[in-house]
Amino acid sequence: MDEKKLREVAWVGDAFVRKPIRGIVLRFHGLGDPGVKSFPSYPEFEWSDAGGLCVLPYLGPWHWMNREARALTDEIVETLYAHFNLADDVPLILSGGSLGGQAALLYASYAKRPLQSCTALHPVTDVKFSFSERPDVARTVYAAFQGYTEEIETLFKEHSPLSRVDKMPRIPYQIIHGTEDVAVSNKAHSEPLAAAMRRHGLDLEYIPVPGMGHHEPLTFPVWRAHIDFVKRALKA
Repeated sequence: MDEKKLREVAWVGDAFVRKPIRGIVLRFHGLGDPGVKSFPSYPEFEWSDAGGLCVLPYLGPWHWMNREARALTDEIVETLYAHFNLADDVPLILSGGSLGGQAALLYASYAKRPLQSCTALHPVTDVKFSFSERPDVARTVYAAFQGYTEEIETLFKEHSPLSRVDKMPRIPYQIIHGTEDVAVSNKAHSEPLAAAMRRHGLDLEYIPVPGMGHHEPLTFPVWRAHIDFVKRALKA
């Protein structure tokens, strides 16, 4: 992949990063997000100032981190290291919310390069449960898996972080989820994943936020925990 294609398939925040680059922060978007981006979010401004090269892959609004999305993400990552002349030990950090949280947690179990850490906000962790959790989800799942020959139950497991805990690398993780989330239930998604990750001895900071719903503003202390988690990975 050359630089032109890289910037066509991902937003790359190199114009905002304080040099030298101390790490790559891949940030995955939520369900239905068109992905068109021109400037960093507030957390990305802080991460950029700390030397984090923030990148948002354009994987399509309903990708569910399917095989094509994983392959494109791998290609983007390799191009970033080559184009910016980064050493192999420069950290790769994953982040995302909702579908983006599912993408970050799931990609962690498939990524070809070693990872530094992963943070997820109100993530979908059980795609089978999400399939009937909201009326808008089923069509997106069918679109993501169009042309796949496996049974849907097999595809649910392939794309659910909850089914791949034993494949997740031993890196620091952070999960933040509101207890009153009715779009992506904390009790159905983050709670069982957190329990499974702990049973497998994974390093997890799990922050349930009392009274918070889906995509509602985080309190300042929770925002700081989220931002600082990534900054620690950047050694900033």
